[in-house]
Amino acid sequence: MIFLKTDEEIELLRHCNQIVAKTLAEMAKLIKPGITTLELDKRAEEFIRDNGGVPNFLGYSGYPNSICASVNEQVVHGIPSAKVILKEGDIISIDCGVLKNGFNGDSAYTFCVGEVDPEIVNLLRTTKESLYKGIEQACEGKRLGDIGNAIQTYCEDRGYSVVREMVGHGVGRKLHEAPEVPNYGKKGNGIMLKSGMTIAIEPMINLGSRNLVFEKDGWTTRTADRKPSAHFEHSVAVRHGKADILSSFEYIEQVLGEREF
Repeated sequence: MIFLKTDEEIELLRHCNQIVAKTLAEMAKLIKPGITTLELDKRAEEFIRDNGGVPNFLGYSGYPNSICASVNEQVVHGIPSAKVILKEGDIISIDCGVLKNGFNGDSAYTFCVGEVDPEIVNLLRTTKESLYKGIEQACEGKRLGDIGNAIQTYCEDRGYSVVREMVGHGVGRKLHEAPEVPNYGKKGNGIMLKSGMTIAIEPMINLGSRNLVFEKDGWTTRTADRKPSAHFEHSVAVRHGKADILSSFEYIEQVLGEREF
């Protein structure tokens, strides 16, 4: 069942998502060669709780941490660890969520660790741009397939592949609600979008093949060919004429300054 949200509920969702946005900006301050992904996780949990929220990933279906930290060829759901030490040239996707006032926020950003190969930076840039191409389609009267098609076309035209097994989702009182929001599809296909729907759009785009491997930890997914993968995510409300982005990359961009990622 798809739940349409009232304006008041959408504002509660926006509040959660702004905490997520500021948490990701805290990650941007810390990401550098030598830091562990577990250190990032601990700071994220501390920041979320200091802002009156609860890290909604922690304990979700048994997930052991507050953020997902996916490095290089890891696509999503990388588990933070003291053994994973970031090094110059890495990329890291941080996926983060917050529960507050009965509603959930969810957003993700892929960061560069120091200087990164330009080919990989282009992957990040294209993935981020494709997110906004998808968001442009998240308005009343469009269909789910329009979102996926916009993302898929933009990325595949530039030589990248689109992950199929992992998709976006509805977001609200539950972290994952109906409908699923694929990053591929055909124009005009899928359910009709209605004002008040709230969804997380999250392209996961690979430099090489779209094929994935699921690691033995039960969570981490990586590319089968071990080539890098990028992941960006916004939570949005479907509106008439133009989608309303509830999360934000503005705080991250303030931290990064002239750096793009």
